[in-house]
Amino acid sequence: MLYFLLRRLAFMIPLIFGITLITFIIIHLAPGGPAEIQAEMSLKASAQAIENLKRLYGLDKPLHMQYINWIKRFLFLDFGVSFVDGRQVIYKIIERIPVTLIINLISLFFIFLFAIPLGIFSAVKQNSLFDKVATVSVFIGFSTPHFWIAMLLMILFGVKLGWLPISGIQSLDISDMTKLELFMDRAHHLVLPVFVGSFGGIAGLSRYSRSNMLEVIRQDYIRTAKAKGLKDKEVIFKHALRNALMPIVTILGLSVPGLIGGSVIIESLFSIPGMGQLFYSSAMARDYPTIMGILVIGSFLTLIGNLLADIGYAVVDPRVKIGGA
Repeated sequence: MLYFLLRRLAFMIPLIFGITLITFIIIHLAPGGPAEIQAEMSLKASAQAIENLKRLYGLDKPLHMQYINWIKRFLFLDFGVSFVDGRQVIYKIIERIPVTLIINLISLFFIFLFAIPLGIFSAVKQNSLFDKVATVSVFIGFSTPHFWIAMLLMILFGVKLGWLPISGIQSLDISDMTKLELFMDRAHHLVLPVFVGSFGGIAGLSRYSRSNMLEVIRQDYIRTAKAKGLKDKEVIFKHALRNALMPIVTILGLSVPGLIGGSVIIESLFSIPGMGQLFYSSAMARDYPTIMGILVIGSFLTLIGNLLADIGYAVVDPRVKIGGA
């Protein structure tokens, strides 16, 4: 196990540097730079002013020199200074992480809470009325765009009925609120974002759960267990479920990057000050240091998610021997 972990962690180092190189090149290929975009804000901006901004940001140097300078800072976990407000990128990211973590952890909890039982029950009751209704509902949910669902819910529950807030994570005036009232206020604000974030995930994961369970219950050892007189519940939950969960472990591992990356669409629509909104605004402003900081963190978490998925395989299935992998 220790050898496996050390080898995978060592393999992550060249991957991270390769990802940063490709990402650095791609974001600089986007039309318009930070200097040009900032100059557009002022009608009196001259060509000399644009060149001064490029020199200030270090964008006047060749691309490979810019990357080398960025790597030198990155080795000390210094993501540089934001082109937008001059703040350290690492501090901007740190203050946004808690909000995104809370929203995505809650969404992930509801996704697994509802999706796995729904998929398993649909598989066990294959071709029943419940399975048919669930299949149609799931495909509708899976194919419906998140932004469209979000806008409909905002219009219905926020504008017409006035039941739920449609922006931010708390009310404007919270100075007189007790801790319980503040908690309820924030929970009230998170109802719509969490629902929208969970909606598509439940649809997709339930289909994975159903197909995996159908494949498992058709195996010979399941028929043997039934032939021995074991009850259906014991066969499903003791023998079939554990093997059906193996592909789900992979999905859970790959969900780790989303905990930080967040949802750009959801956070932008609901004006939530999280990582997704920060990434969107930084991309629009061509704030290269902030974009690189967020993408590097997302890439690192993707690699960690793959590692956790491999370890999860060994936990779910003892036949997997990762020590010799």
